[in-house]
Amino acid sequence: MPITRSAEKKLRQDVKRRSVNLVVKNKVKEAIKLYRENPSEKLYNKAASLLDQASKKKIYHDNKSSRLKSNLSKLLKKKTPAVKKSPPAAKPGKKK
Repeated sequence: MPITRSAEKKLRQDVKRRSVNLVVKNKVKEAIKLYRENPSEKLYNKAASLLDQASKKKIYHDNKSSRLKSNLSKLLKKKTPAVKKSPPAAKPGKKK
């Protein structure tokens, strides 16, 4: 238990911050879970946006949010087939 008034205040602040942070973390986890079930561009954008907001508020470290977004994008690339580009047609050269 906190003894001093400042320690009591700090405890109140920490409890409030923890509850706010848990709400944000749960939203991020839910968005990632939905995305993993059915990867799509729309769900990726939603999850990436929530991760960016969480890292901006210092709920997640920037590197963690970047790592999670990277893993999610890999999943999206794996799901969508790569479109093979045909080589560009050779242009006729100028005659001198």
